Formats: sequence, C-alpha cells, structure tokens
Amino acid sequence: MQRAQRQALQKEFEMLNMKTGESVTAYFARMMTVVNKMRLNGAKNLTDLTIIEKILRSMTSKFDYVVCSIKESKDLDVISIDELQSSLVVHEQRMNAHIIEEHAMKVTTGESSGWREGIRGSSRGRGRGGGGRRYLDKSTIECYYSHRLGHFAYESPRKESEGVANCVEGGE
Repeated sequence: MQRAQRQALQKEFEMLNMKTGESVTAYFARMMTVVNKMRLNGAKNLTDLTIIEKILRSMTSKFDYVVCSIKESKDLDVISIDELQSSLVVHEQRMNAHIIEEHAMKVTTGESSGWREGIRGSSRGRGRGGGGRRYLDKSTIECYYSHRLGHFAYESPRKESEGVANCVEGGE
C-alpha cells in the first residue's frame, strides 16, 4: 500500500508544473506539499538539489531569464529551497511592479482598448479632425437600424423609414 502511494506521489511530483498566473509562493506551497507527503511515505532519493532542479525546470516561461540567471550565478548544490524561493519571489515582485507601472502609464496617457491614436485626414470627418486626435475603431460597431458593422445608426445612409437594405456592410 505504501509503495503504491509513493509511486503515485512520485508521478505527481514529476508532473507538477507552475500554472500560468500562479504566484511563486503558491507554486512552492503546492510543490512542498507533495514533497512532504513523499518524505512521510519514505522517499529516500528526494534531495534538496532534486527539488530545486525540478522547480527551475517547471517554472512558467515568464521566469526563463530568472531561471537562467540563477543557474549561471548560483551553485545549485549550495543554495537552499528557501533561498531559491526568496530569489524568485523578489523577481516576481519586480515583474509585477513593472506591469503595474506600465498599466498606470497607459491610463495616464489615455490609451485604452478600442481607441487608437491617429491623425485624421483633412478631407474626412466633420471638420473637427485635427492632428493627433483619437478616433474609435468602428469595425466592431453594429448599426442599430441595419445590424451591420462599421457605422452608428445616425450615420446610416438609409434610416428605418427608407429601409435597412441599403446600409453597406463594413461602413458607408
């Protein structure tokens, strides 16, 4: 019975990978839960080096440069699991801070999905088009009257009274 459980835990250990979006702390908790169960069931060949190598192999791709850096700069025979976790958590916090900073910059500059920066041609628009103005990508807008994409109902060439068949798909 214990041998079968050890084999099941060994397979779980081998199949363990960090999930996309999972934090380093959560992944280490999952890993160490399996490791501790294995050790309680008499796993003898489970060294810290084996665990560290497994962790480094199973991190998500966003940690590739960090893993490479750790392998190059640290002696894996000497580093502890706690030191590895601390190092990865610090890198994760730096990556998250960078993402938050990037998002904040997008918000302050007014970038958002659906809006694009662009210069309207002088012959287009209603006389309000100026250099550097923003415009809405209408390719996903559905006309209320014709139910076709590319324009608003007020821009529809033929309103409800004249029939919706004359609305051109993709705009006017």
